[in-house]
Amino acid sequence: MTDGTDTQTTADATRECGSRTARLRTTHADAETVAAALRPDNTDSMRMRVEGDTLLTRIERETTGGLQSTVDDTVVNLTVADAIVDTTHKL
Repeated sequence: MTDGTDTQTTADATRECGSRTARLRTTHADAETVAAALRPDNTDSMRMRVEGDTLLTRIERETTGGLQSTVDDTVVNLTVADAIVDTTHKL
């Protein structure tokens, strides 16, 4: 992105109490709007919070495959939402 938005995702996957957990930390020009765009698709296994320009997402799933699928979907959704927010801010 040319506006300085950092859309790189940092993931920290750990195993907690028989389940698998990933934590994503992404920064956005408008993290609150990106989070609002994603929240309708969140499942009970996901938690999101905004801290300034950072969106923190925690995903917990019972299986590694389920965790990977959910993280993959979330990263794609984050990328699309961020691009849409960036485009609308330029208009």
